[in-house]
Amino acid sequence: MIAHLDGTVHGLAPDSAVIDVGGVGLLVQCTPGTLAGLRVGERAKVATSLLVREDALTLYGFASEDERNVFELLQTASGVGPRLALAMLAVHSPDALRRAVATEDLNTLIQVPGIGKKGAQRIVLELKDRLGVAGDLPAPGPGRAVAASWRDQVRAGLVNLGWAARDAEQAIDAVEPELAAAGGQVDVATALRAALKKLSRS
Repeated sequence: MIAHLDGTVHGLAPDSAVIDVGGVGLLVQCTPGTLAGLRVGERAKVATSLLVREDALTLYGFASEDERNVFELLQTASGVGPRLALAMLAVHSPDALRRAVATEDLNTLIQVPGIGKKGAQRIVLELKDRLGVAGDLPAPGPGRAVAASWRDQVRAGLVNLGWAARDAEQAIDAVEPELAAAGGQVDVATALRAALKKLSRS
């Protein structure tokens, strides 16, 4: 298994990145939050999970080992494949998913495209004792919480996902008061998820 990649970001797409490691460009499928923290030409380290199938090898990349571990655990639930697990982490943080499963909060789970009420019930039933408790792990390090440039990173992430720059700005403006009210530095991945929710409702 490939546990992580440490190299230079060669290219970015709406749902993936190419990371050059020792002269080899590796295509990595990523969540929007992970992509928002990457910059072409800059060095990056991402935790990875390799999916092996008869017709393809697919590498998935994450900003933290915790996200990677939750991604793999989610797939042990019936009906949850890598795409749906990635979508769940695009909408919710690992701790948010832990809280939703632990408290049987189906409304939070069905915010993920592709998950209905029955699917959410099945996920809760099968993963309730496996995901752990929110807050068990340390908070993201300073590399993921950027005070001065979080807006730029979120804007870049939304544009990479295909949203118009003007729509991205409006979504960021809409969620900024809520993020500021939370106090402290703004976590880029959290801000990106909030902006995506705002755009999906518009």
